[in-house]
Amino acid sequence: MTARHCLPNRRASETFTFECNGLTYIATVSRYPNGDLAEIFLAKDSAVVCSLALQHGVPVETIRHALLRDARGNPSSPLGCGLDLLEVRRE
Repeated sequence: MTARHCLPNRRASETFTFECNGLTYIATVSRYPNGDLAEIFLAKDSAVVCSLALQHGVPVETIRHALLRDARGNPSSPLGCGLDLLEVRRE
């Protein structure tokens, strides 16, 4: 297991709204100083697990590819939608 990269108690974050499967969600994300995603808060349990995985060094791409998608490759969960949206913004 890799070491956890703890975040400071106070840190900059970004909040955004998006839609997934006809429902509107609000997500808040924080990043490491190099711009890598450090945590995401939305949809309760899945976001907590995602944040812990990111803090233990799991690449965001690994998480994105592990999430459920429909036959067209679109994410089937709010976490997947949020991470995909962040990837598009980063490009």
